[in-house]
Amino acid sequence: MRSFAYALPPLPGFDSPKSYATWPVWSGSTTAEIKWPKVIKEAVIEWYHKARRWNAAKEIAGRYGGTFGSSCLRVLESLAFDFQNYKSGQLDPSYEDIAAKTGLGRSTVAAALARLRQFGIIHWQQRSNHHWNDGRFELKQITNAYMLIPPSQWRGIELPPDPEPPDPGTWGDHPPLPSVIEQAITEKAEGGSFAAQLARLEDDPNDEHAAVLARIGRHIEAKEKARDI
Repeated sequence: MRSFAYALPPLPGFDSPKSYATWPVWSGSTTAEIKWPKVIKEAVIEWYHKARRWNAAKEIAGRYGGTFGSSCLRVLESLAFDFQNYKSGQLDPSYEDIAAKTGLGRSTVAAALARLRQFGIIHWQQRSNHHWNDGRFELKQITNAYMLIPPSQWRGIELPPDPEPPDPGTWGDHPPLPSVIEQAITEKAEGGSFAAQLARLEDDPNDEHAAVLARIGRHIEAKEKARDI
């Protein structure tokens, strides 16, 4: 089984993997089974937002459409959140699938994919099947296998450093929110419903005491509903 690394562009100082085929194949196409890479959702979310900031930085600087434009961002968003399988790593939607999710035309999707590849944000490998047709050997493309590339490999990325957070207690610093238990007490004092109070208790899953109170409240709520029935 071939690694997806065979599909990546050559990196400086490294030789590309050698491949051999009995019959000529399309340039950049493979009939071999793809070994999908491991993909971490949290990292992809961070990459997507970095791409948005990169695009917006050029818009602010006066470049119409930003670095690569809104259609590229919509296609990237669709790849990352509609089609990327975070368990298997598989990412191989058709142009039509992407167009249906983004509301863009097929040609716009194709152009956006090409531009994302140009910037090194994605890469793809053409996948084909070989078969015989009237005694002739033919290759037929089935799908592209896509890969989302980390920002360290993007071409020409220039992002300003994140601003330093404001000093504690100064203007712009956000005061800490009261605990969810205090918020639930305030909700009750202001005439909020029992359901609203429970919702406040469940807002912070890390507050164990609030979670216990919420579970007790949900139990009471369920018993009261059963009694009404």
